[in-house]
Amino acid sequence: MKVLIFGATGMVGQGVLRECLRAADVEAVLTVGRTGTGQLDPRLVELIQPDLMDHHAVEPSLKGFDACFFCLGVSSAGLSEAEYARLTYDLTLAAAQTLARLNPHMTFVYVSGAGTDSTERGRSMWARVKGKTENALLRLPFKAVYLFRPGVIEPLNGARSKTRGYRLFYAAAKPFLSTLRALFPNHILSTEDIGLAMLTVARHGAAKAVLEVADIRALSRLASKPVLDLHAS
Repeated sequence: MKVLIFGATGMVGQGVLRECLRAADVEAVLTVGRTGTGQLDPRLVELIQPDLMDHHAVEPSLKGFDACFFCLGVSSAGLSEAEYARLTYDLTLAAAQTLARLNPHMTFVYVSGAGTDSTERGRSMWARVKGKTENALLRLPFKAVYLFRPGVIEPLNGARSKTRGYRLFYAAAKPFLSTLRALFPNHILSTEDIGLAMLTVARHGAAKAVLEVADIRALSRLASKPVLDLHAS
């Protein structure tokens, strides 16, 4: 399996990249981002792309992939709806539309968020924009699209947020998150859970496109299991 990762330097992306490089059936990983990951692996190639809105010049490098794990995202704090939509909807669709044309047999996995508004009409600005993004992705001609909606995420194995506010939160919450995740497994995920679940849907698919916290956790547990037909009743 050949995998493409957008946002591999973010907290979720770091966890996803780790699980991809640990997976025996992942033969190649290409990361796309404004900066390098700092990781060294013979299967890993890093594509530094200063302008993530325009992929025309690098299209030859984006062909031939089985799955894309799209982990790019920003906080909506302090942003207008237009600014947040540009960095969420516009940026995501710029990549996804290109990839759907170049890799029609690709599985595309998008990191959304718990509480996303699929109606696009709710009061929460970020939830409306995420919902609009999800809906647009589902209309693209990929083999499959899966929308991950994590809530609270525990960073494991050295994964670290690039957002200062999140770093402060995780520093304060670190002594409690593992215990809370054990007590409330269907409410809190780890970066490892998300990476393993992404690999599962890339390998085997899933029974539905929108995957909430409990769904993601369940899929992560299947990562080391034999091939299953998750579409079967």
